[in-house]
Order: sequence, then C-alpha cells, then structure tokens
Amino acid sequence: MALVVYWYDFICFGIVVAAYIGSLWILWRKEGASRCDDNTIYESLLAAQADGDGFVRATHKAHVGSNQLWSSCWKRVHPGCLLLTRFLSFVAMAVFLSWDILDWDASIFIYYTEWTFTLVMVYFAVLGNGDICIWMLGLHKGTSFRKWGETCGGAVLLTDIVFWCVIVPFLSDAHLGLNTLIACMHTLNAVFLLLDTALNSLLLNYHLALQPFPWFRIAYFIQWSCLYCVFQWVIHACGFTWWPYPFLELDTPWAPLWYFVLALVHIPCYGLYVLIVEAKNSILPTLFPRAFIRSY
Repeated sequence: MALVVYWYDFICFGIVVAAYIGSLWILWRKEGASRCDDNTIYESLLAAQADGDGFVRATHKAHVGSNQLWSSCWKRVHPGCLLLTRFLSFVAMAVFLSWDILDWDASIFIYYTEWTFTLVMVYFAVLGNGDICIWMLGLHKGTSFRKWGETCGGAVLLTDIVFWCVIVPFLSDAHLGLNTLIACMHTLNAVFLLLDTALNSLLLNYHLALQPFPWFRIAYFIQWSCLYCVFQWVIHACGFTWWPYPFLELDTPWAPLWYFVLALVHIPCYGLYVLIVEAKNSILPTLFPRAFIRSY
C-alpha cells in the first residue's frame, strides 16, 4: 500500500468529510425548501418568452419547458446559433482532450483539470444536441442545467486560477510543465464556458426574477472537489505512488493547512463566477438596451 497515514492526515480527511457533509446539509436546507415552496420563482421562468420590445414576463412554475435551454439573452441571436456555438465548443474540447489522452494515455484523468474539462465538455455535448440527450439523461428541468453550469463555472475558475497563479510560477515539473496543449486546456475551458454564459438565458432568470444568485449552490462545486480528493486517496491506497498536485500530498505536516486553504479557495472562485454573471445581467442591459432581453 503506497498511502501511509500519519496522525495529521486525519485532519485532512476531516476537512474533506466536513465539507461534503456541510454541502449536503446546505442543499437539504435550500434545495429542499425551494421544492416545497409553491411560490418559488427559480423554475418559473423556464417557459418565459421575450415580447416584441425585448421584455420577459414570468409564467407559473408548473409550465416548465425546455425553450430556455436553447434561447439566448440577446434578442437577435437565433437559438440555432447558440446550439451551434455549444456544439463547436464540444468538438473543440473533444479534440484537445483526445490529444491529451494520446500524449499521456488514460492515466491523465488523475488530474483535476481533465475531470473539469470533461465535465464542461459533456455539458456542451448535452446542451448542443437538443432534446434527445435531455430526454435520455432525464434532465428535463432547466434548474438541472443551471446547477451543472454553475458547478462548471466554479470548477473551471478554480482549475485555471490555481494553474496560472500557483502551478506555472512555482510548481512546474515534467508533469505540470507549460506547453501548447496544457496552455490551451487551461484557457479554452474558461473561454467556451464564459462565452456560453454571455449568450444563454439560463442565468438571466435570476435577474428577471429579482432574485439573488443562489450562492448555496456552491455546495455542488464543493462536492465535485471532495469526490476528486476521495478518488486520489483511493488510488493511492491501491498502490499509486505519486501525487498529481503537491498540495494534495498527505505525507507532510503541512497537509492540513494546504487542505484548509484549498477548501477556502472555493469561495472566491465561485464568487468570481457569480460576479461575472451579475455583471452580465446588470451591465449588458445598460450598454446594449436594444439588443439585450430586459425585465419589467
């Protein structure tokens, strides 16, 4: 067994377990309450349509449709253009991921980057292939895609910020060195996701409903990272000998501090995505009043 457990490693385990359990509690309190609240408006705008002046009226949440998944927040952007953008994003990401696998083989998926890259790629694959994928996966509610997209937003920003601000300047080595492929994978994921954020109307619904961005959904992002940590512990317990990221190593007394800092970093990363969405919904209608869909 390659994983040797020291007393301070139990602090690391505790941090991850506490984060996961805390996220479950938050979702139980918030998502459960929103499902029970007949007056909640988070799902009420899925069937909303813009009128001739570019305004949107809310409909009752019982009328849940899929049109909001394909419609843009820009009046003159045809839904087909949004679907095409998502499909091309998926194809481009699939090409780079295939290139990555050919260079390093399937073991490349020990990295958080590839986990997140795949998460975003599949998100575009489903949204870019219409109602068939929606029906097959059972993701008939728009809130499912909002949660998915918000998780992608936090994970992508965490991946790219840590890579460009920590790994490249301080931790580059044979596995984490900078080259064309790695640079593209830590750039295109954010570019494609932010492009979709700027075009779609899923995240516009909070603004139209005069509701704050649901910060509690950071819980899904936290769960995604917790699962990755558990995956690392399991493969090392099964004999894997090296760590893809030095700050995940358990054989140093500094490990609890690293894990605690990584847990805290999720907050500003998700917060940055929230700011981007809020800026889109607040600034763009002012800059482009005739082109951007507005609320009454």
